This record gives sequence, structure tokens and C-alpha cells, in this order.
Amino acid sequence: MRARCVAQNVVVCLVNDGVHIILLKWMSAVDSWCVMLMMKGALLLTVLYLLRCEGAVVVTVDDHPVVNDRPIIGVLSQEQSMYLHTKYPEENYTSYIAASYVKDVEASGARVVPILIGKDRSYYEELMGKLNGVLFPGGATYFNQSDGYADAGQHIYEIAQEMNDAGDYFPIFGTCLGFELLIILASGRGEPENRIRCYSYSNIPLNFTDDYHTSKMFKETPEDILELLKNEDVTVNAHQFCINDENLISHNLTQDWRVTSHSYDDYGVKFIATVEHTRYPFYGVQFHPEKSSFEWKLSKNYPHSINAVKSNRYFMDFFVKECRKNMHSFKNQAEENAYVIYNYEPHFTGVLGSAYHQCYLFEPRGTVANSG
Repeated sequence: MRARCVAQNVVVCLVNDGVHIILLKWMSAVDSWCVMLMMKGALLLTVLYLLRCEGAVVVTVDDHPVVNDRPIIGVLSQEQSMYLHTKYPEENYTSYIAASYVKDVEASGARVVPILIGKDRSYYEELMGKLNGVLFPGGATYFNQSDGYADAGQHIYEIAQEMNDAGDYFPIFGTCLGFELLIILASGRGEPENRIRCYSYSNIPLNFTDDYHTSKMFKETPEDILELLKNEDVTVNAHQFCINDENLISHNLTQDWRVTSHSYDDYGVKFIATVEHTRYPFYGVQFHPEKSSFEWKLSKNYPHSINAVKSNRYFMDFFVKECRKNMHSFKNQAEENAYVIYNYEPHFTGVLGSAYHQCYLFEPRGTVANSG
């Protein structure tokens, strides 16, 4: 946008890009000795005559894109595990979220709303209109169960695609099982599932691709974090399935999904460790960034060193930064308060032998005998 002002013998053009004020033309000859003086005074002249400029706009040097400093992220629940069901048989909870994912999001400066499974599409559409992003957590459930984690994830994935296609920036991050779900949804759900068997229960480094530094996820990663991820056993792996390059190739996904690193399982099988969508703000990691800081079962041998905590912290910090680009919000404080995770109390499931130190448990149905 331009505004034109005539101030005696000067024509000034104010360009609305936040940083440039350009002196276009001198209308009459001036002595060379005053040229420098007039150039120094160009900005002052612009300000003095701004109010006389028809259609002029005020610009500032420090204009920045709007950023959401109160991000709220949805974390998808999943079917109650058989192990936890044996510990809470009377309640017969429908679903759960490991508290480590909630803490991981909160440690990066965001709040959490639990997303329940078994709802119709309108529930997810309405909720995503209030949230700034969604996390698909890891866990252990099947993708072929009706009204479960995968069905809810498919609703969320498709709605997020529609939002992004309409220019509404909406990020998704998948961890382990959540990463696998992203790729299976992109592949088209069906049998056989587009993932392979592998066995990885070790702490291992990442093997970055040659061009990883140009990716969205890693282009601004501090060098010391990259060195830790490359050279130290800091990523926690705990999975019996994985995605490899052939899974992307066989389903024509290589144009849509960009691989940025690989790892090797306990038997030398190469699998994709980090990935991102080329058009949408969708990201996935096969390992567990949350466990170094927030899971404490001794037999699991999770790395809790300063380097492990520091390097794994990067991933949720990155995702929350992405979610800050979304400006969705609840209509008021009362509605926000009704949805956030603080309405639920985490259970100390670690003392019961669970691999999760704490869990949020949702929608008790009563005993199986009484649930009809």
C-alpha cells in the first residue's frame, strides 16, 4: 500500500512492509551541499506530513506476526490398557492418557485438553475449533478397534487437513504409536497395515539424512542439541512396529512425507525416526521425547542425564512453537476452564507396576457386569 505526499519539492512514498521508507524523487534541483541533509530529514518529513497524506498508514520497524502466548493443545486418549483395567476393575475406565505427555506439553509453555475417544465427528470438529494443535501420544492399542484411538485420530487428521487447506494453520505431532498412526492414515487404513514388525527397546542416537538441516523441524535446532542427538544414546525407543522407507514408497507417500532421520532396532532393522509432512504442519517421531523427564520405572532404563533431558526437550518446544501460530480459542474463561486437564486427577499408576508413572483415566463405565 502506498501513500503519496507532496511537501514543497519532495515526493515521498511510504511502503507498508514494516521497514522501508523510500525517497522516490526530488521535484526540483537542489544544491549538492544540502542533499545529505535532506536525506537525513526524509523520515522526519514523512512524519510531519503524514496527516496530510490521503490513505496513509502508520508502520513500525518492529512489526511481528501475531503469536498465541496462551496455546492449548489437545492430547488424544486411547483405549484403557488391559493391565490398567485389572487395577481398576470396578471403575472400568474407557480411556487414558499417560501424564508424561501432559507434563511434556506443559513444560513447553502450553496447557492440555484431553480428547476422548468414541465420539462422533462433530465433537472433534467443535473441539479443534478451540484448540491450537493436537498430540497423538504413544501407547499400545490396535488400529482396527471401532470407536477407538485410530477412529478418533482419523477424524482429527481429516479435519486438520481441511483446516490447513483453508489457510487455518493447525499442527499435529505423533509420538511412537501416534507417528505410526499418521502414516497409516496417510496410507489409507486397511489390511495389511502399512508398517512393519521391528523390536526396539533401547536408547539410541539419530542418523540424520543429508538434507535434514533444511527441514521445518530441524532448520533452527541448536548445534549442541544436534550433536547430542547424533552422537549419544538419548532417544528412548519402545516399539514392536515401525515405519521404514519402503512403507512410504509402496504407498506413494514420498512426495507428501519427508524423512529427516533413521535409527536401527535391536536386530539391525533400519526404520524412520523422524518425519514431517511437506505441506501440512504434521510431524512424527518414532521415539519418546517425554520419557527422559517424566517416566521413572527402573527396569526400563530410560536415560535421565542432563544431555538426555536437554535434547529431548527440543521436540515438544518445537511443536508448541508451531501451535503458537494458531489463534483458535475458547469463547470465554469459563468454557476454557471446563475443558482443561485440571478437571481430572492423575492416578499414581507407577506404584501399581505400570510403565507409566501417572495416568489420567476417563469415563468410568462401572463393572463389566453392570455395564450392560
